[in-house]
Amino acid sequence: MEPIRIVGVNVGQPVPLAKGVRSAIAKQRLDPGSWVQLSDENLEGDAQADRRVHGGPDQAVYAYPSEHLGVWRSELGQPLDEAAPFGENLSTEGVTEADVVVGERWAWGDAVLEVCQPRWPCRKLILYRGSKEVADRLCDTGRSGWYLRVLEQGRVPVDGPIEVLERPDGPSVLDCFLARTDLHHGDPARARQVVEAPALAAQWRSRLLSGLRSAR
Repeated sequence: MEPIRIVGVNVGQPVPLAKGVRSAIAKQRLDPGSWVQLSDENLEGDAQADRRVHGGPDQAVYAYPSEHLGVWRSELGQPLDEAAPFGENLSTEGVTEADVVVGERWAWGDAVLEVCQPRWPCRKLILYRGSKEVADRLCDTGRSGWYLRVLEQGRVPVDGPIEVLERPDGPSVLDCFLARTDLHHGDPARARQVVEAPALAAQWRSRLLSGLRSAR
């Protein structure tokens, strides 16, 4: 498996996003050549405004494929010239949601990470992009990016690379995302398979199980 290239590493602190809404979705890019500490919940310098719905061990690092940005520019009519157009910590190149498997493990500097769930669009992403279309298009296409949990903490190089240590048999990030959208359309088949993935984040598994119970 080829190493995953890091296009940029991005961190942010909560600031006002809209009236009554604070968010750290607007992130700044770290300097090339630098190193940063990765804990089991955050990259050094990164934070979340509302820990009830963002952050925590199963959302320690958010990765987004830079390959998607060209089509997003066309669909949204926006330049997407921010450091992290979707609030991502890791802007990557070389893999997309169809390639990455839930449970695969990455070595990044001294740290080891594990892919554990897709990202579901939220109100803050809509506010940040200034477009309700972004959530609809993300759900339609599965261009969600993915979250990673940290299995081993350590210092990580901003320039990368990331080495894929293990890519087990199992559902891709895209499979996991589409399982949830399938349930919205009354199709539980994919969810029944995805929900068994051992490394799937508890939050995502709970959503699928709830949908499966409703589908009976």
